[in-house]
Amino acid sequence: MNNPIDKLLYPPVSFHFLVSFVGPQFNPTEIRFQSVSGLEVSMETETYREGGENRFVHTVPTRAKYSNLVCKRGLLLDSKLINWAMNSINNLEIQPTNMVVSLLNESHLPLMTWNVVNAFPIKWSISEFNGEQSGIAIETFELYYQYFTLLKV
Repeated sequence: MNNPIDKLLYPPVSFHFLVSFVGPQFNPTEIRFQSVSGLEVSMETETYREGGENRFVHTVPTRAKYSNLVCKRGLLLDSKLINWAMNSINNLEIQPTNMVVSLLNESHLPLMTWNVVNAFPIKWSISEFNGEQSGIAIETFELYYQYFTLLKV
């Protein structure tokens, strides 16, 4: 794919991405996630009935609704990211931060970037411990955020 037109015709791969936090300083190893999901927005609507009109109801858009961001990684011991999550969840010491999620090209440059605004942890979980399988322990961070903006590069 040396031709620039070819790059426009093929969708990018989803496994080459980068997550960074604006504000709290985490070790770069701590924010190497194996997956990130929840960059999703939908339109909420309300319906109302008009008197005398029985064939349909009116549907009116109200606001955008964003999903929670879910980030998964291998369990790390002595992690500032876990401390941040536990302080939010257990102590209600909420410290919202902005995040940047970038989809990268083969040269490690951003193709698209999502600026996630005011994210904070609302759930932490660890994968199942199973003596019949050989796998690593995966921890999941679920983050609430207000909204995201999309930047095309």
